[in-house]
Amino acid sequence: MATSASPASTAAVQPKATSGAKNPKGSDNTLLSTVMGNLRQYGIVGALIIIVVAFQILTGGVLLKPNSFVSLIQQNAYVIILAIGMVMVIIATHIDLSVGSLVAFIGGVCALLMEHYNVNWIVAIVVSIILGLLIGIWNGFWVAYVRIPGFITTLAGMLIFRGLATVIVGESVPITSRDFRGIASNYIPNFLGFGPGGMSILTIVVGALVFALFVFLQFRNRAKVAASGLQPEPMSLTWIKIVVAGVVIAFVTYLLSLSGNDENGGIPIMLVIVGVLVVIYNFILTRTVFGRHVYAVGGNRKAARLSGIDDRKVDFFLYVHMGFLSAVAAVCMLSRLASATAQAGMEFEMDAIAACFIGGTAVTGGIGTIPGAVVGAFVMGVINQGLSIMGVDTAIVKTIKGLVLLGAVAVDLMSKRKKG
Repeated sequence: MATSASPASTAAVQPKATSGAKNPKGSDNTLLSTVMGNLRQYGIVGALIIIVVAFQILTGGVLLKPNSFVSLIQQNAYVIILAIGMVMVIIATHIDLSVGSLVAFIGGVCALLMEHYNVNWIVAIVVSIILGLLIGIWNGFWVAYVRIPGFITTLAGMLIFRGLATVIVGESVPITSRDFRGIASNYIPNFLGFGPGGMSILTIVVGALVFALFVFLQFRNRAKVAASGLQPEPMSLTWIKIVVAGVVIAFVTYLLSLSGNDENGGIPIMLVIVGVLVVIYNFILTRTVFGRHVYAVGGNRKAARLSGIDDRKVDFFLYVHMGFLSAVAAVCMLSRLASATAQAGMEFEMDAIAACFIGGTAVTGGIGTIPGAVVGAFVMGVINQGLSIMGVDTAIVKTIKGLVLLGAVAVDLMSKRKKG
């Protein structure tokens, strides 16, 4: 799904580094200056930690109970999946308002295949993914080649596919396949058994490997920056990252290792799906020609064209990716709800867009990261689940989420004006 380009054009459109590490030697590279230069990046992580601690206190410790934490992951998995694609679309100065309706429509098709036509659940998933790709091609064609703005194209798609979902699903289509429902409810088989206190040994091993990989990548990146003649970020900042990541990974590992029951617990399948997609798409966005072209088009479309980039191909494949991710989100949601309804996926597009903006994606395009969107999705998810545990009315929850989104965008715009 990537576009091609000449070496010359590729070199001309490298995305701006989001880390304060890559400063020319001899420039101001103190801990404070580096943090202040990346306040957007570090601020949202700090905000998430504060929000989690606050709701842990307000809910009397319920929010971060092992099974509540797994529920938080499962309830927000499809929003995170949609946010992965949405952040790329927004970086390129587009939007996709149709994803919620796509989730309902594709989920309805998947349910009908399994329940009305007795199609094997794996085949039904494959057909759903193909359908998502075809719809992505449909949206991409109108945006990229007919030049209808993405807002209008996907607004039409939102209406079209919500209507089709209502036609094909009716009231609801219950899912009877236990294997399919297990995608959302089951865990990775704990073949290493359980340790003291019923902790999943496999989860502990995976947590240790994730932390080791994080440390390795931190020092490898420092070595790469130094080898390129640039000045790495302050060593103190690297150690702060390692310590904070270590604490977070250890705590998450602890919660996951105690989740589930005596026979089935540890790492949820949904977490694996989300994790794999985050890694793959973060690589696509930051390490491939296509990803560099996305940033280039979003930063300055005219300059990108002059450098030889076919912005139409970039736009087209962005919506193809969005269609694919919408299909994955539809499968995950259908598995969790165990029933297809025409109302499924309502406001998913709003949650995905909000996650991107809260996570630091620029309203004007050209800036944004997938990890930031994931953090933004968790901010919204923690607020939603925390207020739900506290028994706050749904209308108030929506109001608070809207204020959080407005505040995040306002802070972003004001910080840009100060820099400008």
